[in-house]
Amino acid sequence: MDANAPANDPAMNKELFRRIHAEITDSLDEDLELEFEDRDPAKDGVPPSDPEKEAERKFRHFYFTELFRLQRELVKLQDWVVQTKEKIVVVFEGRDAAGKGGAIKRITQRLNPRVCRVAALPAPNDREKTQWYFQRYISHLPAGGEIVLFDRSWYNRAGVERVMGFCTDEQSEEFFRTVPEFERMLLRSGIRLFKYWFSITDAEQSFRFMCRIKDPMKQWKLSPMDLDSRRRWEEYTKAKEIMFARTHTEDSPWNVVNAVDKRKARLNCIAHFLSHIPYGEVKHKTIILPERIHNPNYVRNPVPGAMHIPEKY
Repeated sequence: MDANAPANDPAMNKELFRRIHAEITDSLDEDLELEFEDRDPAKDGVPPSDPEKEAERKFRHFYFTELFRLQRELVKLQDWVVQTKEKIVVVFEGRDAAGKGGAIKRITQRLNPRVCRVAALPAPNDREKTQWYFQRYISHLPAGGEIVLFDRSWYNRAGVERVMGFCTDEQSEEFFRTVPEFERMLLRSGIRLFKYWFSITDAEQSFRFMCRIKDPMKQWKLSPMDLDSRRRWEEYTKAKEIMFARTHTEDSPWNVVNAVDKRKARLNCIAHFLSHIPYGEVKHKTIILPERIHNPNYVRNPVPGAMHIPEKY
């Protein structure tokens, strides 16, 4: 979409409305959305859509089919992690509105939260500010048989803290000196570490922020710091480049995800993650549902009507 095109340009408006519609429908749960997508318009007496809508429908069907396939593989991975007592850490970083949360949601959607959990730490409190910088992250690391997804991580110091002036130059330099060894310690302890950077363009972030501003159900995602990050785009770019130069190591490399298209980004990220773990299918015993025991003396007491909620639906 050309940012310099006139506001009354029909082609630009059509593309804008298409993207806004895609942004809204992306918020739906995949199961519900697939129900809508699987309906045959011809059976409902609806004429065939135009070529653009038909191409989008086909891609959406491919997206859902592939996403569900990858999620089935994630379940296999989960079983393998539990059986082998593996420890996995996945770090998700990127600019605000880059799509980290959406990718994390699709990874955890079908998994057991006791096995795969998300660590999204708030700003440090006064006590935590006096601790060793990495200390508050350590308590969230996985035990054997667990996967932890960090929705932002210790790399806050290389990004937002550095740009917004929440740390000194000395603290920032100490972070860059320490983090490679810290991550090598994690690897030596048996943790599998993955670092993903979700990359979007200036124009795409602007569009996603505008969608959040206009959508009451997404406004909570915007903080004053998020809005301030728009002004500081170039400062964040410089911080990212320094972070890559100082922390992209052979032991613990960064993996950049092209996230301008959210759906492709999710598929690519999950596929890459799965391809780098030697998991296998775990054989389970056949599950047999036991017969319910009937006791002739059992009497079920009625629940008082006042305890029932109104049945509005």
